[in-house]
Amino acid sequence: MSGHLSPWPTYNSDQTILQNRKPCSDDYRKHNSSWQQQPMGIAKPRYLEQLENYLRKELLLLDLGTDSAQELRLQPYREIFEFFIEDFKTYKPLLSSIKNAYEVMLAHQREKIQALEPLKAKLITMNEDCNERILAMRAEEKYEISMLKKEKMNLLKLIDKKNEEKISLQSEVSMLRKNLAEEYLRYLTERDARRILIADLNELRYQREDMSLAQSPGVWGEDPVKLTLALKMTRQDLTRTQMELNTMKANFGDVVPRRDFEMQEKTNKDLQEQLDSLRADYEEVCKEHEILLQLHMTTLKERDQFSSELRDIHRTSTPRPDWTKCGDVVAGGPNRWQMLAEGKNSDQLVDVLLEEIGEGLLREKDFFTGLGYGEVIPTFLQFDGPVQNKKPSKKDVVNLLRDAWKERLAEEQKEKFPDFFFNFLERRFGPSDATAWAYTIFENIKLFHSSEVMSQFYAILMGKMTESVYINQKETIAQLLKEMTNADSQNDGLLTMEQFSIILRSTFPLKKQEHIQELMEAAGWHPNSSNADFFNYRSLFTENEEGQSAPFVQKLWEQYLVEKDEYLHELKQELGLELYEDVTLSKLRRALMTIDPTLDKQNLKTYLSEALQIPVSELPEDSENENTVTRLQTAMERLHVADVKRIGPREPESAS
Repeated sequence: MSGHLSPWPTYNSDQTILQNRKPCSDDYRKHNSSWQQQPMGIAKPRYLEQLENYLRKELLLLDLGTDSAQELRLQPYREIFEFFIEDFKTYKPLLSSIKNAYEVMLAHQREKIQALEPLKAKLITMNEDCNERILAMRAEEKYEISMLKKEKMNLLKLIDKKNEEKISLQSEVSMLRKNLAEEYLRYLTERDARRILIADLNELRYQREDMSLAQSPGVWGEDPVKLTLALKMTRQDLTRTQMELNTMKANFGDVVPRRDFEMQEKTNKDLQEQLDSLRADYEEVCKEHEILLQLHMTTLKERDQFSSELRDIHRTSTPRPDWTKCGDVVAGGPNRWQMLAEGKNSDQLVDVLLEEIGEGLLREKDFFTGLGYGEVIPTFLQFDGPVQNKKPSKKDVVNLLRDAWKERLAEEQKEKFPDFFFNFLERRFGPSDATAWAYTIFENIKLFHSSEVMSQFYAILMGKMTESVYINQKETIAQLLKEMTNADSQNDGLLTMEQFSIILRSTFPLKKQEHIQELMEAAGWHPNSSNADFFNYRSLFTENEEGQSAPFVQKLWEQYLVEKDEYLHELKQELGLELYEDVTLSKLRRALMTIDPTLDKQNLKTYLSEALQIPVSELPEDSENENTVTRLQTAMERLHVADVKRIGPREPESAS
């Protein structure tokens, strides 16, 4: 290379320019062998000048006005680079690989640009649509604003008009009051004048009568003897009447009228009833006071006892753990631990901590030990030898279990759940990896009890719960969500607490009032809130990526388990047997119908089939059948695994 390349600009060279020769060719090297041996000055090498001239000429010949101007501009540079590759034989492989790498990269970028061209056009179209929508919305907003301004002006005018009417009416009312007062005074004056006039008229009438009697000749012409006798008889009558009046006053001076007597008697009776009621209340309050005194004394004794026990516990027991210390060692730090520990008691916190520890150990384990081919080993775990740990995240496991449930619910021919699970893994990951995934998923769902998806799948897989429990629970949740959606007339995802309460009572008519209140509290209701407050009901049915349901769904599941336990406990009490005793089919049927009279025939057969492990089609129809017998403890365990719940109230409501 040192014999053919010019070390410009260290040395100068001749100014001879190659003509009609390919750069870096043999002719070019022979022609310039003379100046290659001489020291050069600072001028450019002729070869470099020729390349530059060649490049300049090619660029001038290009038509750079087209869309592919950049591609055409690159072509002269590509040709000059090929001249270098052809002339420098020693570096040809390296330079060719460099050129090929750039060509591949350019081709890749060109394909990428071509692939993005439709997206660019789509973006332009979407941008235009969005601009049109924005302009339309702005025009609509301007129109609405103008209409609202007009409406505002009209309302202001109406308010002014009403205020003027109010002022006018107030002035009219004040004037009417003034006129009324004047008329009232005038009428009072007229009344007094009328009374005085009537008195004067009466006095004049009496005077006229007296004058007419004094002037009457018949009175003075009466016989004096008759008048004396009449006066005497009148005086006797007056004396007798006076005596009778005195007798009546003496006999009936203390007597009251019957109407007053009856009124006083009724008042006395009411007061007597009130007195009796108050006396009974007083006696009851006295009894309650005595009971409260006794309860107070008992409470004092219990307080002293508990206080002494507390002192003993403080002296002898270990202190309560400081759970905040776990935030320093749990992955995610104190913030994640605070989120995990929120609303959990000590027992639940221990489970959370064990899950975190178990998750770390599970991550560190690369292989599981196969459990072999024993009869007690589930079919999907039957393998002998080391099994690879696939180490999926909790989110991946939950998504895989959800896919398994979707495929399971879509099946027409139902196979056993463990066999389905292993066949699903074979279809998903192939026969070679199915066992590894079976062990990996089994270890994860056995560890994470806090995830409802994992814990329920594990219970069904191990036979601790039937599929019908999970399916019916999901159907109940779906039905409840459907009822809420139907009640949401605005379709904005909001309901009032009153609507929510009505839907809960109609969907779960057998739930107690305290259970309804627990569900409402899980949904965010508290005693101080109003029934007219709105809340987002769709958030009650959400699940996080790790399979954790919202508190409302968790409370539904907890109440289902509690109600099932109460139902089975009531069944055991109705049977009146010990767990080690045997129970017959007929006795179990009678007990179920007694505690749940509205139980339909289909559900009754299902419960009996689960308890006795007999197919529904083979159940004897004879209600007095005593041949089918099983141990009560076994039957209760089977019913606890199955989907058993109350269908109606114990005592049917009488028709009113």
